Amino acid sequence: MNKPANSFGTRLRWWRERRALSQLDLALEADTSQRHLSFLESGRAAPSREMVLRLGATLGLPLRQQNALLLAAGFAPAWRESQLDAPQLALVQSALDHMLKHHEPYPALVVDRTWNLLRANRGAAMLTSFLNGPAEPPPGPVNLADVLLSPDGWRPLIENWHEVALYFLRDVQADAFADPSAEAEALLGRLLAYPDVPNLSRAPLIEEAPLPVLPVQFRKGDISIRLFTTIATLGTPRDVTLQGIRIETLFPADEPTSALLRSWGG
Repeated sequence: MNKPANSFGTRLRWWRERRALSQLDLALEADTSQRHLSFLESGRAAPSREMVLRLGATLGLPLRQQNALLLAAGFAPAWRESQLDAPQLALVQSALDHMLKHHEPYPALVVDRTWNLLRANRGAAMLTSFLNGPAEPPPGPVNLADVLLSPDGWRPLIENWHEVALYFLRDVQADAFADPSAEAEALLGRLLAYPDVPNLSRAPLIEEAPLPVLPVQFRKGDISIRLFTTIATLGTPRDVTLQGIRIETLFPADEPTSALLRSWGG
C-alpha cells in the first residue's frame, strides 16, 4: 500500500487525492484560498500550526495522521499517544472495566485499532475456554481477527465463517486505508494469506439487506451458540490510543444461547 511522502506538501497532496478532493474543494471546506493551498502543496509556502490542524480535521484524518502532518510541517504533535494503563487514563480504564463487568454473563472485550485483545470479561473467558477446550492459551498477544480467520483458531467452529471473515477482512482493509501503518498492513497481509480469504476480498457486496449487527454462529459437538456482536468506540477522544479503542459486546441471539451463558455465569 502506498504511503504519503515525508514532506508536508507531498503528504498533504497525498491525503487530498486519497479523499478524492480537488484543491478547490479542499480550500473551500478549509476556509482558505486555492492559491494558498497550491503553494502549501508545492512547498512555496509554509503552513501555520492552526492551518495544519484545520486541514487535518477537514480531511477527516485520524489523530495519528494529524500528528504526522504536524511533524512534517515542523511542529510538535498535538495529540498525545498514551499506553492504555497510563495513570492519566485511569478514568477510561475504570469505565472500560465497568462496561465489561456489567455486560456479564455475556462476553465483552476491548481491542485496539488492529484487533489486538486488550482485556476481556469473565463471559468472554468462559466462551474462550469452551471453544478452545483443554488447549493451552497461545503465548504472547492475542489478535481477534487472527483467531476468527485462522484455520488453527476458531474458524472450524464458526458455521457462518464466510460472513464473519468477509466482515473482518473488509473492516481491516478500511482501517488500513483510513489510517495507514505498518501494523495495519501486516495484519491485512496475514489475513489475506489464510486459505480462502483472498477470494473473499473480491466477493460482491451483499445484495439483500444485511442484518444491522454481525451474527456469529458457533457449533462445537452438539452445542450451538448463536451470538450477535456490536462494537462501540469512545466518543470525542483526545488521545491517539483512545481513538483506536473498540469495545465489542456479544449478545445471545436465541434463548438456548442465553440460558447457556447464564449457566456459565453461575
